[in-house]
Amino acid sequence: MCSEDKNYAELKGFAGAHGAGLFGVADISGVKGEFELSGSVKSIVDRAVCFGVGLSSLVLSEIETQPTKLYFHHYRTANMFLDQLAFAVAAWIEKKGFSALPVAASQITDWHAQKAHLSHKKIGHLAGLGWIGRNNLLVSKEFGAQFRLTTVLTDMDLKSDVPVGDGCGGCFSCVEACPAGAIQEAQKDFKHLVCFERLKGFQRQNIVGQFICGICVKACGKNKTGRIY
Repeated sequence: MCSEDKNYAELKGFAGAHGAGLFGVADISGVKGEFELSGSVKSIVDRAVCFGVGLSSLVLSEIETQPTKLYFHHYRTANMFLDQLAFAVAAWIEKKGFSALPVAASQITDWHAQKAHLSHKKIGHLAGLGWIGRNNLLVSKEFGAQFRLTTVLTDMDLKSDVPVGDGCGGCFSCVEACPAGAIQEAQKDFKHLVCFERLKGFQRQNIVGQFICGICVKACGKNKTGRIY
């Protein structure tokens, strides 16, 4: 087994043993110029380790026409768990003699422009974890959109996964569920600002303390056959 395959297998095992339900590695050589990071960091890293955890179906089932305080807490807990896991994964990589930079699971640098240090969903797509769905979220065959992601950037010798194609097919559950009408038949027509205005409305009502919704996440469910309904 070559070093890239060996490192990949060991790292996937470590992440899985510590709670990761999704795991993939992306070649970021073509996209790292987009990252909101220093040039010195971008010159070092060439792989992104992307992993995720599933959300509770029962917590999501409580959501009807607006997010719930329970979902808000669950969302934050998932992000904190991922941050801790990313910290552990980065430490594991560094012990092997390589560089690693854990990126926060949910840290927006510009809310109005919807910018972060990097796009976890874009990295997740490049790492073969799923496709960008009509809801503008990463959608996985195993979890639907009901999961959270984070990323660790590294120069470790790792084989990279390949992106998967669009799997939404004839499913329009998120289109029908979206209370703002932001989700369209074609993913490219997703109305970012319409969605954001609805998120701001939920926050103004003091329902949640962050710009989140969860309605389309609930609609994009999971099924053991791998089909999304």
